[in-house]
Amino acid sequence: MLAKITIGDYMTKHVVTLSPETEVKEAIKKMLALKITSVPVLDQNGYLVGIFSEKDCMKVVLEQAYNQGASPKIGEYMSHHVVTVDVDSSIVDLAENFQTSTLRSFPVMDGSELVGIISRADVLKALVTIS
Repeated sequence: MLAKITIGDYMTKHVVTLSPETEVKEAIKKMLALKITSVPVLDQNGYLVGIFSEKDCMKVVLEQAYNQGASPKIGEYMSHHVVTVDVDSSIVDLAENFQTSTLRSFPVMDGSELVGIISRADVLKALVTIS
């Protein structure tokens, strides 16, 4: 039963996104306010170009501790290599990805279009919903 559930069934469809030009402090405030651990970063054409996560924020903390410079942009710190999942993939396959990854969420793609984001908690919701 669980194997028939797709990522699209449980993903968050209204995704908060930012641009590479967003100031780091603004991004962190938004992440804290919304209680999210990462934010997909889109270019001016709406294409996924990175992801800015709590882990990336730690890089900012360390750099700011030693080089108290101007307000950095998330494009300088975001992860450019983004691991994505397909909207039609099985939630079971996603659980396997989470099992072997340190990532806490994945952007969900339909072709080249960002259509959602899915977290570990979303997988757990799928598990308790079908029980």
